[in-house]
Amino acid sequence: MIILGRVKHIILKHTGANATHFQKMAVSPLRLRRQLAVHLLRPLYGHRLSTLSHACKDDNDDGTNPSFIHPTSVVHPDAIIGQGVSIGPFCTVGSSVMLGNHCKLHPGSHVFGNTKLGDKCILMSGAVVGDNIPGKTIIGCNNVIGHHAVVGIKCQDMKYKSGNECFLQVGDNNEIREHVSIHRSSKPCDRTVIGDNNLIMGSCHIAHDCKVGSNNIFANNTLLAGHVLVEDHAHTAGAIVVHQFCNIGSFCFIGGGSVVSQDVPKYTMVAGDRAELRGLNLEGLRRSGFSVSEIRSLRAAYRKIFMPTNASLGGIEDRLADVECHKDLSLVPAVLSFVQSIRESLKEGRRGICKFRSWSFS
Repeated sequence: MIILGRVKHIILKHTGANATHFQKMAVSPLRLRRQLAVHLLRPLYGHRLSTLSHACKDDNDDGTNPSFIHPTSVVHPDAIIGQGVSIGPFCTVGSSVMLGNHCKLHPGSHVFGNTKLGDKCILMSGAVVGDNIPGKTIIGCNNVIGHHAVVGIKCQDMKYKSGNECFLQVGDNNEIREHVSIHRSSKPCDRTVIGDNNLIMGSCHIAHDCKVGSNNIFANNTLLAGHVLVEDHAHTAGAIVVHQFCNIGSFCFIGGGSVVSQDVPKYTMVAGDRAELRGLNLEGLRRSGFSVSEIRSLRAAYRKIFMPTNASLGGIEDRLADVECHKDLSLVPAVLSFVQSIRESLKEGRRGICKFRSWSFS
């Protein structure tokens, strides 16, 4: 009873309630203890949160759109925080980090090193962006980085020398899903680049010095080795691996479980271990807005190059030249782009194109 009396006195002091009001309340010890904790901790919590929020406003002195930083997060005072930023519990923001306006860091996400996040980026729980090594990680606007994804850390290349600068640049509107890993470049003179509007599904890996264009879809467990070039509008099925220095052409499709050890020409479909040409990516071309006449012309060009009906056409260089000189096919830009894609892959120092099925002469 003595303890309850002292608790009553403290609650009356801190709440301003009168004795009559207190008598109407239930006198449960548990309820009294809860009320005491709330009233004693509220001023301390509010003061700390107010101080942290004020420190992260940066150029937002008028307070019209303040940022929020949870008291349990660790934000370096030298970090630059934009307007309307939300940093949840147990996050870490390093000294050289720049967070754009309206970024949101979910609980347990971390940003390290010389890293810049554009406006409206979202880091899900467990995501790690940047690394405390020389170089820089630049993330564009409106990107989502999924749970436990690791973006912009040191590469896994034995040629990397400690202390060298390395770089990663990511464009806008990308969705990078859970457990994805994207590494910085291996040399100061190069960089890993991701374009815009890509969907990179769970557990994908994009290694050092890769160049990925825009509007690509990588299904789960797509693994790109170092220096791989992926153009635009490519689509991979799940569990595929791509050998280092390979080129993946625009509008191509790679079948599930494929092992790609050579270049994939534009507009084509490959599958298998090792991946072989299986024709044109007809459905992908239709969905991407290619006209019926363009697709018909591409099919005719594909047959002339990879499925000749007589031996007089010679090697693949002769067949490519035949398509370029064709009175109708030579007038179709998509066909000329297709031929050029193959020619580029056949140059010295390149890996060549995926094998195509043997043909018979009739």
